[in-house]
Amino acid sequence: MGVYSEHHRRSITDPEGFWGAAATKLTWYDDPVRVLDSARPPFHRWFPDGRINTCFNALDRHVAAGHGDRTALIHDSPVTGTHATRTYAQLRDETARFAGALRDLGVGRGDRVVIYMPMVPEAVVAMLACARLGAVHSVVFGGFAPRELALRIDDARPKVVVSASCGIETARVIPYKPLLDEALGLAEHTPDACVVLQRPQARAELSSIDVDWDAVTETAVPAECVPVAATDPLYVLYTSGTTGRPKGVVRDNGGHAVALVWSMTHVYDIGPGDVWWAASDVGWVVGHSYIVYAPLLVGATTVLYEGKPVGTPDAGAFWRVIADHGVKALLTAPTAMRAIKKADPDAQLLAGHDLKTFRCLFLAGERLDPDTYDWARTVLGVPVIDNWWQTETGWPIAANPRGLEPMAVKPGSPTVPMPGYDLRILDPSGRECAPGQEGAIALRLPLPPGTLPTLWEDDDRYEESYLSRFPGHYLTGDGGYVDEDGYVFVMGRTDDVINVAGHRLSTGAMEVVASHPDVAECAVIAVRDALKGHVPRAFVVLKSTASTDADRLREEIVRDVRTRIGAIASLKDVTVVEALPKTRSGKILRGSMRDIANGGEGKPPATIDDPAVLEKLRQVLRKETAC
Repeated sequence: MGVYSEHHRRSITDPEGFWGAAATKLTWYDDPVRVLDSARPPFHRWFPDGRINTCFNALDRHVAAGHGDRTALIHDSPVTGTHATRTYAQLRDETARFAGALRDLGVGRGDRVVIYMPMVPEAVVAMLACARLGAVHSVVFGGFAPRELALRIDDARPKVVVSASCGIETARVIPYKPLLDEALGLAEHTPDACVVLQRPQARAELSSIDVDWDAVTETAVPAECVPVAATDPLYVLYTSGTTGRPKGVVRDNGGHAVALVWSMTHVYDIGPGDVWWAASDVGWVVGHSYIVYAPLLVGATTVLYEGKPVGTPDAGAFWRVIADHGVKALLTAPTAMRAIKKADPDAQLLAGHDLKTFRCLFLAGERLDPDTYDWARTVLGVPVIDNWWQTETGWPIAANPRGLEPMAVKPGSPTVPMPGYDLRILDPSGRECAPGQEGAIALRLPLPPGTLPTLWEDDDRYEESYLSRFPGHYLTGDGGYVDEDGYVFVMGRTDDVINVAGHRLSTGAMEVVASHPDVAECAVIAVRDALKGHVPRAFVVLKSTASTDADRLREEIVRDVRTRIGAIASLKDVTVVEALPKTRSGKILRGSMRDIANGGEGKPPATIDDPAVLEKLRQVLRKETAC
């Protein structure tokens, strides 16, 4: 039995032994004697009698071990033209002082703090300061719409809100304070205070409830770490709900820290002193897990990037960051690679950047299409590793364990389930599917450490949303299959499975249209058809170097799909668009597109990046309908 297989087998058959051993990599105030509490299923809790502090493990213990001079954080901001670094000792001291400031404002163990900030070091400091006090942070993506911010404020009921005067998106300065003020006007809950970091690009006018970050920090006495129960919440992170009301995903302290140390070491092969870059935002789960907590927990250096894959200043920005800071591995979304590929398909902007330290590219957040995989692998010359997980799980469900036993890559697959995840493919009746047969991807309970124990103050909604469809299982909402070698293939959300004349086909499988040499990215959706039930429709964005005329492009794509999948796919409609509508995290809004194409309004989620893109698509489809 291979190393991976033995680890996964033991994690399923002896979870207490497996995760108990993993917990010894952390420093505890009270070592956990009990590893797993399953007395109240389906609510399983990890390390229930342990006491820990996440901030101590991320900062103080490294300083105490003599590594205070090691670089903890690199802030690279092409939108402001600045770079800054903080050692572990500096970040510890800054965090302790801001924790003291929060304490002076009345924040204590169990209190909530909403953080509404751009990609600046102070955002990381604020998160760690909450963890230091045993408070619960809830980070909201900077610049989020006031109504959505108000919903989160009312649900979390924070004692304090921490914000900044502005954020910067490429060449555009976005004042945050007016958005925050509007949100507070809409919310029923009023925090005791709002701490505002003043940025020179757009200073804010403070009101009676506001306090200046610098002023409140200057007079604060540094706070020590507060021991908390391993099962106490570290943070609440809101994700979209089907009812329109956001779901507050809870992350506990103990299980979270154990899982992130295991995954950082064994999945991403990152350890003390390595330079790691997760090109995401602290407002997303990737930012929580792999910008802030995981790299600091293992003593690595984390890069905090305030910029875009393209436009700050060009499609060579990522290569410049890797070269400048000696990055060993990068984790980002396939969308970022597709944006770079579209703007610079021949990777000409890679020239002149020395990537000698670069060892691996990890991609997550959405399905990695084979064409993007091939492009990235070819131009970078390093392994390109897909991994699949969710806001709810907090760390990869399926991945290629580079630090444990690197495995052969199969394009289109995030490889195999990680330890603790008992992954099953279930048919509509709940029976397990045979290898190669598509079904709903479910995870047999208990979920491993680091995953959500429940939703914020809503156990009933947790059960209804995730556990009711297949008793004893967590329903991921994604569909796919496992092949004969145990590799997982995630084909998309289960509502992206279409029924064409009685044949169930995944739209993900049909996104082979992206392999056309002129296509930068694509989305395939299901459109209702009176004869066949549904038929697929493809929307494609072309590379800047595209030379094929539209009619010929459509013919070639239709032919490719027919050759690879078969005539039953019935793909005949291919529309060229300037851009695809996406969330701020880069996920394509296939659900909204599908609704519009079928005559609905296609109401966008609160996380939409650019509403104008969706509106343009709506106009295209309405024009076609009118004709």
